[in-house]
Amino acid sequence: MKGLKIVFAALLVFVLASFRLAPNPKEDLGIKFFHGTFEQAKQLAKEENKLIFMDAYASWCGPCKMMARGTFKKEAVGTFFNENFINLKIDMEKGEGPQLSRKFGVSAYPTLIFINSKGEEVAKTLGYHSKSALLELGELVVSSRK
Repeated sequence: MKGLKIVFAALLVFVLASFRLAPNPKEDLGIKFFHGTFEQAKQLAKEENKLIFMDAYASWCGPCKMMARGTFKKEAVGTFFNENFINLKIDMEKGEGPQLSRKFGVSAYPTLIFINSKGEEVAKTLGYHSKSALLELGELVVSSRK
């Protein structure tokens, strides 16, 4: 009986661990952010003939967290932004963030900045954006390029 309990407990741990380790397909539908430096993002934008979409955020910012958990995870937002932009998410208080914050005049969070491959600002907006507002903004920026 004791051996059966141990086997059952081990099986239960394995099953629970499997659920926790399994990827969440919903998380794969949103914006895919580039993991590299700003200079690398500029180079990739040049190679792919795309603009950079930069989420300038701070780790303590509530609206930034809401967008990261909500707006950026939406399938429609991910599909549009992944197709049209090199997406970059930078904490403005760490690493190269303070330098970029000065360069682009970031004064509040979140600041959403669209940048060309030369590193020049094309458009900028402040604050929380819903799915529809962010899509509308992205479409406006893309259409102004044509």
